[in-house]
Amino acid sequence: MKHLFKVQLFASAIFIATQTKAQDHKPAGEQIKHDAHVVGHETAKGATEVAHKTSELAAKGTAAVTDKRYEHHWAPGGENVYINSHSQYYYVNKTGHRIYLKKSQLRDKPLR
Repeated sequence: MKHLFKVQLFASAIFIATQTKAQDHKPAGEQIKHDAHVVGHETAKGATEVAHKTSELAAKGTAAVTDKRYEHHWAPGGENVYINSHSQYYYVNKTGHRIYLKKSQLRDKPLR
């Protein structure tokens, strides 16, 4: 009796699932349009992440070559601090921008 009940419950679950799926049907053009939008959005998001990382690495490389590293001091987020030719302190953030700091904002130990 238990086995018969399980089989009947399974059959009714399959029937309900197929009826629910039949109501979600979209025309082929709408589905393709939706899928293309999702792929385009994900591609743009990935390209932005790559662009930010490339910009960050280029800015850090430029800072390491042209400016002096301020030894034993770090930015509030634990990043390396550099000094430019105008005696300004800065660090390079995740998007490759220079963030200028006051001397009072520098830390003696990195956050880790």
